[in-house]
Order: sequence, then structure tokens, then C-alpha cells
Amino acid sequence: MKLKLLTLCLLIFSFAAFAQESPLENATYFELRIYTAHEGKLPDLINRFKNHTMALFEKAGMTNVAYFEPLDKEENKLYYILGYPDKASRDSMWQTFLNDPDWKAAYEKSRENGPLVAKIDEQFMTLAPGLNEGDFIGESGVFQLRTYYCYDGKIDDIQKRFKNHTQALFEKQGLINYPYFLTEENDGSQPKLVYLLGHRDRGQFDQAFDNFRNDPDWIKARDASEENGKIVERVDAVYLKALPFSPMK
Repeated sequence: MKLKLLTLCLLIFSFAAFAQESPLENATYFELRIYTAHEGKLPDLINRFKNHTMALFEKAGMTNVAYFEPLDKEENKLYYILGYPDKASRDSMWQTFLNDPDWKAAYEKSRENGPLVAKIDEQFMTLAPGLNEGDFIGESGVFQLRTYYCYDGKIDDIQKRFKNHTQALFEKQGLINYPYFLTEENDGSQPKLVYLLGHRDRGQFDQAFDNFRNDPDWIKARDASEENGKIVERVDAVYLKALPFSPMK
């Protein structure tokens, strides 16, 4: 009887995990937004998103993908990713959101003791082809947001290397692949590769990444891919932690 009950519980848990909707569902165009808060205002900003903004984004048709704060508290920033059905819908959805009386009321209420946001940075993105086969349903204690600046003409090479080698070698070391994006550059220049990499533990993340870099299979794949020249000019990386209400964890 106990065994049957345990089996039933496992089946229910498995079904619930399977049925959970991916945070990338129904979106083809994405926006990474980074808010720098005024001094001492980051908790108020996070609460505004938790209690008002997220629901009003959804009301306007947007998809809440992920919400993060940096592990380095001195950054005083909120990182988040929104999804849209397509590029054309982005501006109209934002106008709907900004003109919503509920948003206007929440916005003014939150500013009674001073403005919350000092600066906003934004980056538009699409999903990198062939690099997003997973459902990205999981849970990590720490993330790295990684941005790859490639040499001219090398963006296809970096995508090929990730698809054929890097993603599997990350998983081999216990690192978790999250979404991979290509940026949309205003000047029409070559896009950057942006992705999230996760692990359950901050200290183990560093060890796992060191193990990846020293893996003979990685070294072999890297050297073979660079026979015609280096691919990556620079990598920017920032450690993040998912906020409790983030759809992606």
C-alpha cells in the first residue's frame, strides 16, 4: 500500500513538472531591462514589481520571463527579461501598460518618498537558433548572465560551437543551460550572444566552470573551432540571483 502511494505521488509530481509552462512560451521577441535604483530604493522597486508591475505587464500581453538581483549588492540594480509575441507588438504593449490607470496609480504611490529608478538600460533580443531545445524549468541558486562579443563574422561560429560542444560540456560539469539569445543592434552590426548559466551553489559554480575550462574535450573542441582564427573577443559576466517571484529560477 505504501509503495503504491509513493508511486502515485511520484507520478503526480512528474505530471506537474511536465505541465508547468516554460517562461519562454508564446514569445519570440525579448527585452533585457536593467534598472539602476536610487540609493536605498531597490527594495521599494522590487516590491513595486512584485505587487503591481508584473501583473500589469501580463495584463498588457507581455510575458514575465525572469527577475534577478546581482549577488553584488553594491550594484543596486534589478535585471529582468520580458517576452513579446513578436517585435511589432512590443511598443503597443508598452503603451497599453503605461496608459493603464492601475499602473499610473501604483507608479505615483511608489514615488511618494522620491523616485525609485535612476537609470534604465535595455537590450532587445531573439532566441539563438538551435540553442534552446530545453524547457528551462528548473531551479538554480546562482546564475551568470554572460555576454559574448565575437570578432567580425564569427557569430555563426560561436553558435555552432555551443550547439555541438559547449552546452553538453557545461551539463557534464553540473552547470545548467538557460535561454540563449542573440542581441538586436541598433546600428545593424553583428549581434552578441547572451545567455544564462546556472548552478545550485555559488561556490560550486566556480569549481564547475573551472572544471569545464580544463576539460580535455572542451580544449579539443575550442582549438578545432579556432583553426581559422579566434572567435570570441570579450566576455562580460555578472552573477545574479533569481528573485522569489521570478518565473525562471
